[in-house]
Amino acid sequence: MKKILIIGAGLSSSSLIKYLLDNSEEHNWKVLIGDLSEETAKKKVNNHPNGEAFKFDINDSQKRDKLISEADIVVSMLPASMHFSVAEACVRFGKNMVTASYVSKEIRTLDEEAKKKGVLLLNEIGVDPGIDHMSAMQVIDRIREQGDEITEFESNTGGLVAPKYDNNPWNYKFTWNPRNVILAGQGSCSQFLHNGKFKYIPYNKLFERTERINVLNLGEFEVYPNRDSLSYRSIYGLKNVDTMFRGTIRRPGFSRAWNAFVQMGATDDSFVYQDSENHTYREFINSFTKFSANKNVEQKVADYLKLDIESEIMYKLRWTGIFEDKKIGLKNASPAQILQHLLEEKWSMDLDDKDMIVMQHQFVYKQNGVKKKLYSSLVVYGEDQTHTAMSITVGIPVAIAVKMILTGKIKETGVKIPIEKNIYQPVLKELENYKIKFIEEEVDWSEEVTGI
Repeated sequence: MKKILIIGAGLSSSSLIKYLLDNSEEHNWKVLIGDLSEETAKKKVNNHPNGEAFKFDINDSQKRDKLISEADIVVSMLPASMHFSVAEACVRFGKNMVTASYVSKEIRTLDEEAKKKGVLLLNEIGVDPGIDHMSAMQVIDRIREQGDEITEFESNTGGLVAPKYDNNPWNYKFTWNPRNVILAGQGSCSQFLHNGKFKYIPYNKLFERTERINVLNLGEFEVYPNRDSLSYRSIYGLKNVDTMFRGTIRRPGFSRAWNAFVQMGATDDSFVYQDSENHTYREFINSFTKFSANKNVEQKVADYLKLDIESEIMYKLRWTGIFEDKKIGLKNASPAQILQHLLEEKWSMDLDDKDMIVMQHQFVYKQNGVKKKLYSSLVVYGEDQTHTAMSITVGIPVAIAVKMILTGKIKETGVKIPIEKNIYQPVLKELENYKIKFIEEEVDWSEEVTGI
């Protein structure tokens, strides 16, 4: 019986674990799930005879090494910063590893040794990164095989609440790690290529520079740039394109309102807000404004942001509760942590809510001297609060890859991402069984002006 070791049983792992357990009898697998919370791991196993759940701390190197050495393959569903210790042990013990996270600089250093050991470290096979890579490469390779030339490429993805459950003025709820949402875009300058020109947007301007897109029958969305789009020219083999852009999808109006928090300083994670547990949210946001003896906090914030106090953005800010005399109750917190604490109350999914993943690629290419534009769009809805759209689109590609490696259909070694046809083709084909299928629309190309 082959042993699959899964480290981390968080929200994104639900569909992954179910897939592997559902296929365990046919393939003679034992699925071992370790998590800091043994209770969480046990819920995911759900008494399946081929599953085993246990408490596991990644910092327990002795237990980590023992588990990895005894496994046939390892899946790391830990936070990205924790993957390296798992990957290093996998190479040391000659075990393949799969993860949905971006390849880190540290993991890249393991490439040569992994190849020597005949080990595959397959990364970026979740949704974004993952399904975005595979679906983009499928079209890119097809266009190339036709003998056509791609001149522009754009890819946008977002995790959102499904329209039926979209019931707040921000048109947004947390469907994945809230901290990542609060800190989005920080730490580097967003960079991309647009109409042959390099563009660079610092964090303090990021949410002011958006474009609008339409996706299938879901209407209009807005997009703000991801941190680094330029590196994908070499990853996708599109070094000569005029446009290379990757962005994050939100509903219209979100970015301008979120920018208010950015400009105020409320998303800063670099310092501790003194005596945070005893201050109110009203005192917190007031601390970022100038002193005034005759203006209330709302007016000071509106003046600072150059907004009408009755504007839609001010309404959205009031709705969050940021002006309420309610104690924060969070010790030694940074501004970003305080804001996250507040928004987790307001932006949490209700019990009956369902989420959705929206993804769209746009390709402009030359065919016999004529320019054409192709839209390739995906919408996936969650089933419930366990098997969310995020869990399905992150976990199922990982699970399929695990199966392909264990059955010998993927034989590569070294540090890889799923941009090669022998990986992406069968994975995308099987994903269609889970309603993960792109819809293509080709239109006459015309010069377009975007907000970016």
